[in-house]
Amino acid sequence: MLTTKQKKQLAILMLNMFIAVAGFGIIIPIIPDYLKLIGEGGTAAGLMISVFAGAQLVMSPVAGKWADVYGRRLMIILGLIGFTVSMAVFYLSDNLSVLLVSRAIGGVGAALLIPAIFAYVADITSLEHRARGNSYISAAMSLGIVIGPGIGGFFADFGIKTPLLVSAIVSFIAVISSYFLLKEPDREPYVVSDEQVSFPRQLLSSTKKPFFFVLIINMVMAFGLMAYESVLGLYVSEMFQATPQQIALMVTGTGLVSVIVQLFAVDRLVSLAGEIKVVLLFIGLASFGFLLSLFADTYNIFFVVTLVIFLSSSILRPVLNTLVSKMAGNEQGFAMGMNTAYMSIGNIIGPTLAGIAFDFDMRYPFIMGLVLLIVTYFGTWSWSRRKASMITDS
Repeated sequence: MLTTKQKKQLAILMLNMFIAVAGFGIIIPIIPDYLKLIGEGGTAAGLMISVFAGAQLVMSPVAGKWADVYGRRLMIILGLIGFTVSMAVFYLSDNLSVLLVSRAIGGVGAALLIPAIFAYVADITSLEHRARGNSYISAAMSLGIVIGPGIGGFFADFGIKTPLLVSAIVSFIAVISSYFLLKEPDREPYVVSDEQVSFPRQLLSSTKKPFFFVLIINMVMAFGLMAYESVLGLYVSEMFQATPQQIALMVTGTGLVSVIVQLFAVDRLVSLAGEIKVVLLFIGLASFGFLLSLFADTYNIFFVVTLVIFLSSSILRPVLNTLVSKMAGNEQGFAMGMNTAYMSIGNIIGPTLAGIAFDFDMRYPFIMGLVLLIVTYFGTWSWSRRKASMITDS
């Protein structure tokens, strides 16, 4: 069982993660109308996604190392400051170049915040309870994804830019509360090297780590999920003439189920079967979901298919994070930084390729995801047989 102190620490971390993710999602409903308002279109929308993910990618390994050297608490606070500044700049400007700078600042904030939070969880939990701690943080992420757009849609009734102001204010409150309530966790001291390692060298170094293949799986899952999400609204709108309300219902409904599963099922699944078996099972289930998407001929059937895919992803995310953490030793910050970096690569490439594929044929993004997941499943199965002795299941 988690202690009262651990639960309080996790609650603060969950709140910070929720605020960060919801702050990103809160602008989603206003982006189409806002871009039209300033005379921009789809290219600008794509740039806003790629710039955020690109900044997060470049910064994540450095931020992970900083979390080891300078502490988890400082990186969490700086990350929240980054989100606050990003939303404030976005609110105050109508110039596309400035808006892209604000998105880059937000990406840096995410890079500082997310690895530090997962490293913090590793510091305060035992191996036995690490999956539960990570599932709580992942649930906060999922809840932010679900609730953020809804909050944005609600506040947009008071003005197209109001959600941006609300996000900036809430992020600033999180900065203040974290400064006073969050303490640096007890952990083994990190040995600081005088050598400054560049991002490409850190990527190269990660290939030699025992958790490298888990990073690859996380990248594939991020690729597949972001590819799916990026064309989801367009697909159901064109294929089933779905209304915006139906699209919102699909995202919200599947997201809420994912949150419930992360809170109450992940830890039990890992306890029963171990991380590797859970990963194999739900990569297989996600693959099945992508296969079914090719044959879904009604909105309701596609809703169920989306639930299968999102559910699989919601279970895989905390389990994969736990695997990385267990294999990282005293390099928690570096490992989680690289984990975020690999996920960012998937977040950049997935929507880009999915959008290009969608323009050729609406089903191509799902075929692409299916093929990639099948290859990943067999690669994971082969890796698990060779590396099982290096992993201690809880």
